[in-house]
Amino acid sequence: METIKQHKKESIPHLIYRFTMIILGAGLAAVSIELFLIPNQIIDGGIIGISLILDYITPLNFAILVIVLNIPFMFSGYKQIGKTFAISSLVGIVFLAIFETQFHHFEPFTTELILATVFGGLTLGVGVGLVIRHGGSLDGTEIFSILITKRIPFSIGEIVMFLNIFVFAWAGFVFGPERAMYSILTYYIAYKTIDTVIQGLDETKAVLIVSDHYEEISSAILDRLGRGTTKLMGKGGYTDAQKEVIYAVITRLEVTKLKNIVYDIDKQAFITIMNTQETKGAKFKSPIH
Repeated sequence: METIKQHKKESIPHLIYRFTMIILGAGLAAVSIELFLIPNQIIDGGIIGISLILDYITPLNFAILVIVLNIPFMFSGYKQIGKTFAISSLVGIVFLAIFETQFHHFEPFTTELILATVFGGLTLGVGVGLVIRHGGSLDGTEIFSILITKRIPFSIGEIVMFLNIFVFAWAGFVFGPERAMYSILTYYIAYKTIDTVIQGLDETKAVLIVSDHYEEISSAILDRLGRGTTKLMGKGGYTDAQKEVIYAVITRLEVTKLKNIVYDIDKQAFITIMNTQETKGAKFKSPIH
C-alpha cells in the first residue's frame, strides 16, 4: 500500500525571502521603539509594552527584557503551534533586540507627541505585520492567548485586549495618564496597520445576490465587470421555493459598479456584501477596465 506523501519542504529561495521579511519587520519595529516611542515615554501593548516599562524603571535593557520575557511563550509556541512558527518568532525577536541596541544611540525622529504617536504606531504596525504575515510573532501575549483560548470562552482578541488593560494601566502609573492615553492611541494605530499589512491593500468583498433574474445578472457581471460568478442553490425560508444564489468576489472599488449592474436588471434583488480576509487563486486578478 502506498504511503501518504509528506508535505513538500519550503524551498531555499522562499525561506530566504521569508526570513528577510521577518528581519525587515523586526528592524521597522525597532525603529519605532527607539526613535519614536522610548524618547517620548510612549509604549505599545503586550510584551513589548511591558519591556518598555521595565526598561524605564529598572537598569535592565529593553533588548534583554524582550527576549527573556518572550522565551516561555516561544517554548510553548514550539510545543503547541509548531517548530516553524517558533523559529520564525525567535528570529524576529532576536533581530528586534539587535536592531534596538544599534538604534539606541540615534537621535529621535521627533519629540512632538502626536507625531511620535501616529508615525510610531504606523511604523510598529508595518513591522509587526510583516513578521506575522511571514509566519512569526514579536509578542508572546498573542501566543499565550492562542494557547489559553481553548480553555476559556473568549477569543484571542478579547484575551489580548484584557491583558493590555493592565499594561496601559501600569503605564499610567509609571508615565502618567497623558502618556498612557497616547500609548493606547499608538496601540490602536499599530493594530489597524497590522491588519492592513496582513490582509494586503487589495481588499476584497464576497457578494451574495438573490434574484429571479440570476442568469441575466450573472452574464452582466461577467461582461461589464469582468468577474466570474458561481451559482448556489438556495431555498426560501418562508415560501420553501427553490432559489438560485449568485456568489462573486470583487474588490472594494467595484462594489458600487456591481450594485448598479444588479439594480439596473432587478430593483428587487437582495444583495449581501461581506468582507473577506484573503482571496487566493490564479483566476482572481484585477481586471483591466
